[in-house]
Amino acid sequence: MNLPCSKFMLGLQVILILALSISALIPNFHADINIFFGGKHAKISNDGRQVDLLLDKSTGSGFQTKNGYIFGKFDVMMKLVPGNSAGTVTTFYLNSSWGTGHDEIDIEFLGDVNGKSYTMQTNVFTKNVGNREQRIKLCFYADNIPIRVYETGKTKVPFPSEQPMNVYATLWDGSDWATAGGRKKVDWKLAPFTVSFRDFNIDGCVWSGIGLATTCSTSYKPKWIDQKLTLKEVQKLAWVRKNYMYYDYCTDPNHHSPPPECALKITAGG
Repeated sequence: MNLPCSKFMLGLQVILILALSISALIPNFHADINIFFGGKHAKISNDGRQVDLLLDKSTGSGFQTKNGYIFGKFDVMMKLVPGNSAGTVTTFYLNSSWGTGHDEIDIEFLGDVNGKSYTMQTNVFTKNVGNREQRIKLCFYADNIPIRVYETGKTKVPFPSEQPMNVYATLWDGSDWATAGGRKKVDWKLAPFTVSFRDFNIDGCVWSGIGLATTCSTSYKPKWIDQKLTLKEVQKLAWVRKNYMYYDYCTDPNHHSPPPECALKITAGG
């Protein structure tokens, strides 16, 4: 399956929206990121608009933003591994690097064999506690359709908003779990595998490097900071959940009791 590029957005807000969006801005990877593993397996184009991450039997690769962010909207155009991608894991996520307790907001793409769709897995960690996975089979068109909302409501739901985060992207071997519970492995005869990230755009509050997570390097309040789901977006989210979601931690019978956020109803403008 030769996948077209799609635009993915990570938003760290009062309502977390993991969705696909469109951006006309042209950023520069040379200025914004560091390669944090894989060495020459990660290649930045001369114009700074694209990074290719490679995976072979020796190693995968990944990059991270140079800055940490208190809140932000992070857009990137991605082209996943085409054809037989079984066992590969491609990620685009937020990860805390300071403070106590680990916070993380994940988008992971789990590969599959020829003719089968990718699985998109999302997860949220707050204060070292994760296990909030949801998994969907990707729609043929996914742009501009919300696929995950994690909301605090008026209850004391743990929320990853107390410390800065960096943006990360990786490609690595997940043969032991990613495809059919590990039964389908990476076929190394097809290596190297390549994932492309293009037109990475950051619209966020840069952490000053000192003090609490509420401290930004500049005074900054973007127009989208109070963004809420419209009724149409709530309906689209319900459609995705009904037709494409096949795992939800909130309904997992192995969980003795659902976490408190599972009881919150997602409403327009909420």
